[in-house]
Amino acid sequence: MDRWKALAVLGLAQFLMVLDASVMNVSISQLVEDFDTEVTAIQAVITLYTLVMAAFMLTGGRLGDMFGRRRVFLGGLVVYAVGSGLTAVAPTVGVLALGWSVIEGLGAALVLPALAALVAGAYQGRDRAVAYGVIGGLAGAGIAVGPLLGGWVTTYLTWRLVFAGEVVLVVLILVLNRWIPAEERPAERGRLDVPGVLLSAAGLALVVLAVLQSGTWGWVQPRNPPFTVLGFAPTLFVIAVGGALLYAFVHNERRQERLGRTPLVHVRLFRVGVLRSGLMTLFNQNTILLGLFFVIPLYLQVVQGLDAFETGLKLLPVSIAMLVASMSGSLLLRVASPRRIVRVGLLVLLAATLWLITTIGPELNGASFAGSMALLGLGLGMLASQLGNVVQSGVEEQDRSEAGGLQYTAQNLGSSVGTALIGALLIGALAGSVTELVGGDPRISAAVSAQATTRVEAGISFVPSDQVAAALAAQPGLPPAEAAALLENYESAQIAGLKSAVLACSAITAASLLFTRRLPAERAGNRKDLGSR
Repeated sequence: MDRWKALAVLGLAQFLMVLDASVMNVSISQLVEDFDTEVTAIQAVITLYTLVMAAFMLTGGRLGDMFGRRRVFLGGLVVYAVGSGLTAVAPTVGVLALGWSVIEGLGAALVLPALAALVAGAYQGRDRAVAYGVIGGLAGAGIAVGPLLGGWVTTYLTWRLVFAGEVVLVVLILVLNRWIPAEERPAERGRLDVPGVLLSAAGLALVVLAVLQSGTWGWVQPRNPPFTVLGFAPTLFVIAVGGALLYAFVHNERRQERLGRTPLVHVRLFRVGVLRSGLMTLFNQNTILLGLFFVIPLYLQVVQGLDAFETGLKLLPVSIAMLVASMSGSLLLRVASPRRIVRVGLLVLLAATLWLITTIGPELNGASFAGSMALLGLGLGMLASQLGNVVQSGVEEQDRSEAGGLQYTAQNLGSSVGTALIGALLIGALAGSVTELVGGDPRISAAVSAQATTRVEAGISFVPSDQVAAALAAQPGLPPAEAAALLENYESAQIAGLKSAVLACSAITAASLLFTRRLPAERAGNRKDLGSR
């Protein structure tokens, strides 16, 4: 059993990395209340966390190559603990964003690529498949424990205790770090590709920022942007600038290689088919996961009025199913190939999202909702059980840190895009539905309808109906009958917006099947290694 000690430490670190993200998602309403802010502000904090990780994950992988993966792993944990401690005492949203989104995000960007490479270096063959199944399972456990633990602590104590507890977990990992096998010192440290760091971080940041703000700015016609470009919303232009910076990043990496320098990432890795398929599927998986885990708590808390603990209980079926399915990865490989497992997982996930759409309504259908959540967890767990091993086993030993950086860049970029894009679609669908319903309601006068449309165009929030009722009651001269009609239309628009957001997740799931063609098509018992180029 001694050979699994390293996995215990690395698995605990993986659990830690996903714990607070799931806590944040079920604590949205409490965070809004504690910091006297809006849902969109907390959405921005959640998105910034994953964006920071995505932007600097490649840098974290390169630093692991330069200074040693174990050393960078431990250093990253210290940074992460500092961020957790600051988050635990944050007095404002700004400090929350600094501690959680920025400092913890940077710590995770150091920890995760090193973690992926350390697992791959510590285990070979079937042991490696088992190890990555356990890592995926513990990520599922973080998602499982997060909503329930976070919900209970948020409801009955305070969400701040979760982050204080993370500091204790980091101390425990640091005490047990000797269980991680020692590495050979890097033969040549080399230099950090600073232009690559800046170009990749800026490019990724601009793309995700534009997607995040699209609900406020508008995609083409401006809604409420800080500026316009030729009379149009700036969203597509900012995305274009971000894309140009990423293109410049790829050009810079090729130039670094031509000059004999070590790039931030070797572009040749993208020619590895199994790696490309694995990265794209990871990106899509996290886009769907974080999109749904942003939308579903809003439905349960804002529409149904549940508290954070009750929300965690409702999410328990998805958490348990994901944990069980992800921990079964090595068993699944005995009867099916990674490609087939991933494809079946996507089909299960598609069925779950379509089922979820039918359960979203003014009244919560508990049994149907629980069934859709369990099916959702099963699909996500099947993906989690395979993709980490696919990515790492598709490259050579010397490329493991880079592959780890790419792996978690794809995951966290997907998480950023998921929260931003699905959140933006939700707000956009809410605004469109309110305008359409109010404009077509004969109970509402033309003057009130025009005023409501103007308010919606200036910006609309996803808030509990009692807040809307109070705001309408405070409007001078608004007849009670029209106020009631406006409230009814807003509640209907909330349901329509939620269903539209989940439908977008269904479409992404279906499209993900197109990216699975290059995944390994043989069962584990029929080949020496999982990855094949």
